[in-house]
Amino acid sequence: MDESELETRTIRHIYVRLVPFLFALLIVNYLDRVNVGFAALRMNADLGLSASAFGFGAGIFFVGYALAGVPSNMVLQRVGARLWIGRIMVVWGIISGAMAFVHNETSFFILRFLLGVAEGGFLPAIVVYLTDWFPESHRSKANSSVVVATALASAIGSPLSGLLLTYFGGVWGLKGWQWMFLLEAAPAVALGLVVMVWLTDAPRTATWLAAEERAWLINRLEYERSALSGTANLTFAQVVRLPRIWALSALFTCFLTALYGMLLWLPQIVNELGALSNLQVGLLSSVPFSCAAVAMILVGRHSDRHGERKWHLAASMAAGGVGLLGSAYAPTPASAFVLLCVSAAGIWGALGVFWTLAGNFLAGNAKAIGIAVVNTLAQIGGLAGPWVLGIVKQRTGDFSLALTALAAFAFVAVLIAALMPDRRPASTLILQPKLPA
Repeated sequence: MDESELETRTIRHIYVRLVPFLFALLIVNYLDRVNVGFAALRMNADLGLSASAFGFGAGIFFVGYALAGVPSNMVLQRVGARLWIGRIMVVWGIISGAMAFVHNETSFFILRFLLGVAEGGFLPAIVVYLTDWFPESHRSKANSSVVVATALASAIGSPLSGLLLTYFGGVWGLKGWQWMFLLEAAPAVALGLVVMVWLTDAPRTATWLAAEERAWLINRLEYERSALSGTANLTFAQVVRLPRIWALSALFTCFLTALYGMLLWLPQIVNELGALSNLQVGLLSSVPFSCAAVAMILVGRHSDRHGERKWHLAASMAAGGVGLLGSAYAPTPASAFVLLCVSAAGIWGALGVFWTLAGNFLAGNAKAIGIAVVNTLAQIGGLAGPWVLGIVKQRTGDFSLALTALAAFAFVAVLIAALMPDRRPASTLILQPKLPA
């Protein structure tokens, strides 16, 4: 068997074993993270939450998320992905289910914060795990195929949440939004237990790979790591001093501001396009996320095929910004909705490529720290997007100016991506000690 045939077979085997399962985990993760946007259609009135209070509560999740990200990835390196990811899922599932019993602003804020703490290490752990299994030339496709779940979770969850809000209200004395939180949280606990059986911590212990496949994968990954070997032992303090970490963090902050501002408010944005039932809102809200899922796969594959990252990222974000800006001032509800689909495709299309760009310049423990630091610092965007949009909506009475603000963040992300080198040589990343005076 020649090298290329062995590579194709090995990658296909890993892809089939890991990607669909990780995709399912991320579906559940994002469903529990963003279903609060649908709950708001009924919950806000039941609890007396204002638009700004809901925006703050939706966003405070990301404060807890940011605090947990770096410590979580450092523990991940010690205990392994199998146990740590499983533990994360069980805890967040329990807290997400408890959201069914919020009764005022304070309990809403507290549980959203705790949910953020519980989920904080999950996505960085998944990104690190993928870099441990996929060589760089296959990584953007793998990343995109997993994180496409962030879009499909909403495409699936939108009609599901609409159905639960419509038909489960009053069952056993609970409101529809309470059932939504309970039923959508249960899979996290169940899958968290499955993770501890199904995942394998590292290629060396992957008995489900043939011996020649395992040897090829280990050799390829070790070869790629050797090019970055000078970065493997960087300390936390050294990693956070790298200019590239701050550039990626600034880019991702702008990205998340646009993404979460749209994601958590989309049901209410769609609801204002016409006189719609909750079920109709759910069905229509799934369309932009379906477009996002398709774009993410196509952009990821095209990026791998051409071995290019930053311009794929910049072009996708530019399309997202144009879609948001156009939707804000579209002349008809139909055209506004079409442009929302364009914006979702652009923004989510950039996500898989971003994580490939973020994971291709460090190795070892430094890689886990770097990915977690970028994800952590950027979570201010997760707080800012929903909260700012809520404040602007409350003061202006519509979403036009709020969507314009989100578009501005998307365009800043484009600028940062355009100015960033696609890859910096490993030798330039190593921080040299200062000579004594």
